[in-house]
Amino acid sequence: MENVYLAIALAPLVGAILAGLFGRLIGRSGAHWVTILGVGLSFLLSLLVFKHHVIDGAGAFNGTVYTWMVSDGIRMEVGFLIDRLTILMMMVVSFVSLMVHIYTIGYMHDDPGYQRFFSYIALFTFSMLMLVMSNNFLQLFFGWEAVGLVSYLLIGFWYKRPSAIYANLKAFLVNRVGDFGFLLGIAAVAMYFDTLDYADVFAAAPSMVDATIEIFQGSPWSLMTVVCILLFIGAMGKSAQVPLHVWLPDSMEGPTPISALIHAATMVTAGIFMVARMSPLFELSDTALNVVMVIGAITALFMGFLGVVQNDIKRVIAYSTLSQLGYMTVALGASAYSAAIFHLMTHAFFKALLFLAAGSVIIAMHHEQDIRRMGGLKKYMPVTYWTSLVGSLALIGFPGLAGFFSKDTIIEAVHASSLAASGFAYFAVLSGVFVTALYSFRMFFLVFHTEERFDEHTRSHLHEPPAVVTVPLILLAIPSVVAGYWIDPVVFGDYFGGAIFFSDAHPVMEELTHEFHGAWSFVLHGLTGPAFWFAMAGLFTAWYVYTRQPDLANQARNRFAWLYRVLVDKYGFDRFNEVVFAGGARGVGWLLWKAGDVVLIDGLLVNGSARVVGWTAAVARHLQSGYLYHYAFGMILGLLAFLSWFIWWG
Repeated sequence: MENVYLAIALAPLVGAILAGLFGRLIGRSGAHWVTILGVGLSFLLSLLVFKHHVIDGAGAFNGTVYTWMVSDGIRMEVGFLIDRLTILMMMVVSFVSLMVHIYTIGYMHDDPGYQRFFSYIALFTFSMLMLVMSNNFLQLFFGWEAVGLVSYLLIGFWYKRPSAIYANLKAFLVNRVGDFGFLLGIAAVAMYFDTLDYADVFAAAPSMVDATIEIFQGSPWSLMTVVCILLFIGAMGKSAQVPLHVWLPDSMEGPTPISALIHAATMVTAGIFMVARMSPLFELSDTALNVVMVIGAITALFMGFLGVVQNDIKRVIAYSTLSQLGYMTVALGASAYSAAIFHLMTHAFFKALLFLAAGSVIIAMHHEQDIRRMGGLKKYMPVTYWTSLVGSLALIGFPGLAGFFSKDTIIEAVHASSLAASGFAYFAVLSGVFVTALYSFRMFFLVFHTEERFDEHTRSHLHEPPAVVTVPLILLAIPSVVAGYWIDPVVFGDYFGGAIFFSDAHPVMEELTHEFHGAWSFVLHGLTGPAFWFAMAGLFTAWYVYTRQPDLANQARNRFAWLYRVLVDKYGFDRFNEVVFAGGARGVGWLLWKAGDVVLIDGLLVNGSARVVGWTAAVARHLQSGYLYHYAFGMILGLLAFLSWFIWWG
């Protein structure tokens, strides 16, 4: 099976190289075929690995592919850990990526960078697969940085747009902040555990639970808390948690297919996966778990509020992603790792569906993205309408759909948690259900219902996009409905086995398992729970305000103008970063330029030394007259000076 594992990772890389380096030779159709075949092969082989390890019951594989270097006893290797957590991630990443590749044929049909785009998205898939398949921190960091690099290329794909260049630079720099903490965490692991291999670190972790580290002299901190928080800072950057969330909404400057890939299956899920993989470490620090839970709760609720005031169809979905990532992070903090990964999986399906449906609308509307200029599209785009409805209902957790099972499990897990932050987190995730339903169906009703708000020219050209666009929507809608019924083995069963570690000190999932009596019982229980009624209240509010009494929205905006300004200003995060960090960096740069470059280097060292040499040469020039008596007179003066010194001082 080792060759199969290699093929899963390398097949998209081969497609990316062929499309990127030989795009002109193989043409546009050749570029999409080699990348689709590469990613499709990864998906099929992932299913084969699922059969081998899960259905047939083979044990996990943990092996080294290549030893890059050995330094002071620490082995730096490329290796694969193929357990049930990895297999689930491999299937999700490869399937969603395959759907995005197929969809891209229609969406990017007329783009001059067609081959380049296919090369980038295949490279993105390779990077994410290397990340989730890693068995050591070195390879994890390689995949971590690779997805960051390719996201930079894809967000700024339309590089002639200043807004795209600003967005990809912003994403790159914000992620460098998180990655700095992540790298420090890996360095601490290497320093105290003398290994970068997952298995060795996890085996040694219980013996290090009482170890301390002095960041400041005389102030010992728990080693496990420091390591976990540093690693989580990396997750905050990749998975866009407050305050390192600011890059994700701006990533909408990239083409819609990459928005779907980033938000659903690749980059932003990397942080969630990493924390779940590191569960043997996080379970040893209640402090770290509380930090994770608080950050996730703030993100889940307050990023959802921002989705209510957005008018760009892609940005509404982007803030939805931020909020849902917050839910996953809260689950991680509550030690409900299986629930977090389950929500990652279901979210990947319906969020990819929503983004690709938004792209279908954008195509039909001639790249108009403002939902205030849409309306009544249901009769023109029936496939997009029904698939969008499925995705929206799954997002708000409508009973029976995939999102219901995963989101309700998270809410119940937080409610059962005994950590100090669980009370605030429960309030945030429960309130977030109402907010999610409000902004989701505000967008849905304004786009597909209400009166038509576009011109006659647009109306005359409105139609459903071709099958290459709509078929991926249908294929993603299916798991958005049925994937939730896998809740029994994945969340409450023994699917993950030893891939995820649960401590006896945090028995949240054990308690929920005792109360679980099957998927249908879970649905019936959900119909009586507060989450369902909060979701229905949000849906009804959106329907009433935006289809029956549209003036209410304007009246509320005018009455609460201060709150509206705060939300439109995104709580001031962008302005703060612009003034303090970006402005401060520019100020320091200007000071160093003026004081260092202009005054010190140019003024004193370069120009100053040149002026000293010129002045000295000008003075010396007068001594070199060419007349013999001038030189004789100078010699006499020198002799007199020498004799005077000898007589008076000798």
